[in-house]
Amino acid sequence: MTMEQVEEEMEEYRRIFDVVRLIEEETIQMMEAGREEEIDPEKVACYSFWKKNRQCKNCISARVLREKNQGTKLEFAGEDIYQVTACYMEIDGKAYVMELVKKLNEEFLLDAEGCEKLVRKLDGYNQDLYSDALTGSYNRRYYEERLKEKETSAGVAVIDLDDFKLWNDTYGHGAGDVVLQTVVKAIRQSIRKTDSLVRYGGDEFLLVMPDVSEEVFLKKLEYIQKQIRDADIPGFSRMRLSVSIGGVTVRQEVMEEAVRKADRLMYQAKIQKNMVVTERKSIDADGTIHLEEETKRAKQLILIVDDSEMNREILASILEEDYQIIEAENGEDCLRLLQKYGTEISLILLDIVMPGMNGFQVLHDMNKNHWIEDVPVIMISSEDSEKSIRRAYEMGVSDYISRPFDAKVVYQRVFNTIKLYAKQRRLITLVTDQVYEKEKNNRIMVSILSQIVEFRNGESGLHVEHINKLTGMLLERLVQKTDKYHLTWEDQYLITVASALHDIGKIGINEEILNKPGRLTPEEFELMKMHTMIGASMLERLEIYKEERLVQIAYEICRWHHERYDGGGYPDGLKGEEIPIAAQVVSIVDVYDALTSKRVYKEAYSHEKAMQMILTGECGAFQPLLLECLCDIQEEVQRVTEAKSEKDGKISGFELTSLEETLKNSHLIGGLKSEKNH
Repeated sequence: MTMEQVEEEMEEYRRIFDVVRLIEEETIQMMEAGREEEIDPEKVACYSFWKKNRQCKNCISARVLREKNQGTKLEFAGEDIYQVTACYMEIDGKAYVMELVKKLNEEFLLDAEGCEKLVRKLDGYNQDLYSDALTGSYNRRYYEERLKEKETSAGVAVIDLDDFKLWNDTYGHGAGDVVLQTVVKAIRQSIRKTDSLVRYGGDEFLLVMPDVSEEVFLKKLEYIQKQIRDADIPGFSRMRLSVSIGGVTVRQEVMEEAVRKADRLMYQAKIQKNMVVTERKSIDADGTIHLEEETKRAKQLILIVDDSEMNREILASILEEDYQIIEAENGEDCLRLLQKYGTEISLILLDIVMPGMNGFQVLHDMNKNHWIEDVPVIMISSEDSEKSIRRAYEMGVSDYISRPFDAKVVYQRVFNTIKLYAKQRRLITLVTDQVYEKEKNNRIMVSILSQIVEFRNGESGLHVEHINKLTGMLLERLVQKTDKYHLTWEDQYLITVASALHDIGKIGINEEILNKPGRLTPEEFELMKMHTMIGASMLERLEIYKEERLVQIAYEICRWHHERYDGGGYPDGLKGEEIPIAAQVVSIVDVYDALTSKRVYKEAYSHEKAMQMILTGECGAFQPLLLECLCDIQEEVQRVTEAKSEKDGKISGFELTSLEETLKNSHLIGGLKSEKNH
């Protein structure tokens, strides 16, 4: 705290106490030592008592200074009794004791305990009441009792630590404490003595800067953000912090309202994290920064779904000031807008009773397509039976509001839900980033190994990259269409990584067969088919790692990615769901890539031709559901393939055979059918 702030409080105390003064640490030490001649009488409140007794025995101020707390004591001067209350405090970094002295008489019946309670009530900077024990900043109680209802003209900012829970979980709560102390130190070094810093939540701080211009306030917040980002964490040198900051400048506005606005802007900053967002500066979902004239476009998007135009208008009027609103008058329109905007939608307000597709049918489709995991839903309906409410929660809604409703309650519950999902999305992104970093070396080694195999096979190396991308895309669509295979995020990730090893067995095939430009003989084709068994055998021999899930999935892919759904594949003639889903997915994308790529034995087919050959069964039978998924994503697949073809064209220089030779020599196509069917 500052001397100016303390002097303001002392004026309040003088209404109650006879003497209110600050004593410096050095003066108290002189009092204890009895060095009367060195003491300035103007600097000590109980000097007259001490002078009469020659020395202050059991000095309350000295004890409070040593223990850094507060205490109360009765002192006698002749026939008079004085109550002395001493409070330790640090002002501008220097230690002081504030002494509050009251002469007691028969009409003054307040005892020491009562006086201490009075001091606690009046003392706005009392350590027990208004100071956060860990960081030394003001605590939430200070905000609730001293700031919340106050009208102010100030810059008000909410500062939230990005990913604080993850730091705590990863490094322990001790590290979390050090992080909070470091953040407070960085902020305090960046602000004025007249500014107030409040620990508003566990990892959230409130900064109040009185009488500051909007331009200066924005620059100060950006400076604070940089100072925190560059701060060194004692004992954790590799840790780097970031904060999301939302700020507003207000003139004669109630603090609670200013904090609400700043909090909303802070969660806009969390879209990208490590950002400062004010009313002049905002950021949208793709990271684009906007100045004040474009701020409206950066508002979070809410979809209101209700067949009643009046109901939609009422909800829109409650929310449109702070959110961007889009509307749907039935369930079908809702799903169409979900398909269009996806996770750009921050929240759906959904009615139950609608003609055609009702609210529960919308929830069914959202669950089926896994949208409910990313887009929160609040049900707002007149249907308030226990059965309907229970069913809505079972289907994944985040909240349920019955009509008629209170506008303020609706707004707050919308705000809370969006706030919760913003944190959840950020945490998921962070965990994903950590997993990605952790597995990076594994992917590099797998990629190197697969590239070696492709190099022997005369390929450009882009085949493996393309298989990875297509596998991930097809898996994502598969889990949207069905939960039949119970594929978790980890399963999808491992299958995608393992797909790079699908042809690892080719390392055991003679190069003359691998790169033969002409037609393979029946004997050569039988040898070529052995690459599936060779690859599986190589992985099976990894005794130390054979129980690892990645190795098991890679084994399935290596051995069975040439099996076909009707049993017409190799090496084991598996049929239908006997073929592991990982092998089925890689099988279809491997064929697609083979068809659309240049090889020593063939020219590349167009995307349209490849899709036709796969769908008509010219390349063997595939699971109908996977074919549906491939059709669903074929536009995206085509874009990825065209990008790969551009790269491939720059690398590949092989001479190509005719279309007739292509169909005869491709072991992926011709080898799966009899000579008659060629």
